[in-house]
Amino acid sequence: MSTAVSDSLPAAPLGAEPAPAVEALSLYRFFRAGDEEVLALRGVSLTLRPGELVAVVGPSGSGKSTLLACLAGLDEPDGGTVRVNGLRISHQSEHRRARLRARHIGILYQERNLLAHLTIEQNIVLTQRIADRCPSVHPAVLLASLDIADRGAAYPDQLSGGELARAGLAVALANDPLIVLADEPTGELDTTTEADVLAMLRRRAAAGAAILIASHSPAVAAGADRVIELADGQVVT
Repeated sequence: MSTAVSDSLPAAPLGAEPAPAVEALSLYRFFRAGDEEVLALRGVSLTLRPGELVAVVGPSGSGKSTLLACLAGLDEPDGGTVRVNGLRISHQSEHRRARLRARHIGILYQERNLLAHLTIEQNIVLTQRIADRCPSVHPAVLLASLDIADRGAAYPDQLSGGELARAGLAVALANDPLIVLADEPTGELDTTTEADVLAMLRRRAAAGAAILIASHSPAVAAGADRVIELADGQVVT
């Protein structure tokens, strides 16, 4: 008899509220700098549901990037738990965290999530192969949906800032993720391109994805369904 653990949950009963896309409970994370101990997260809890676009705001050093890294399973909290689509991603093996991340989470960074030695289409294909399942969308179709259909054969250093933002988003969406975690995705963009990227993320939320954006941008906060403010590693209430 197989004892393998599935990476997806059975469908909720008809009429039942769907499980949160992300659920974090009392996250703590500390770092040591010499003899000093820095508390990056201090008991942070949050719930993100499918269809929501939520902004995480706060000054530099408030814990925004650390929070997103813990939610994505890229970093481990020192206390507390994170569940993705009802499945615990924190305090698991790296293999287990990587598998859950590849199948359920798209990640978008300010510096882009592109490998410089691969074309844009190759970046997308690699991301889909890591998920180890049949791709839900062809790279060319994904690029066309982001208005860069003709840039699939280009390398990242051949793209403009706006094209890079769209290409990075294409990689984040390559596996049709339930969750998109974006860390300052519009920080280096002009206002027009920022509005375009936010509109694309909003459409993704309307299609049922849960979107969490860490940002200093007033435009991101203004366009969010909810705003979570962090200060000194804590949620400001």
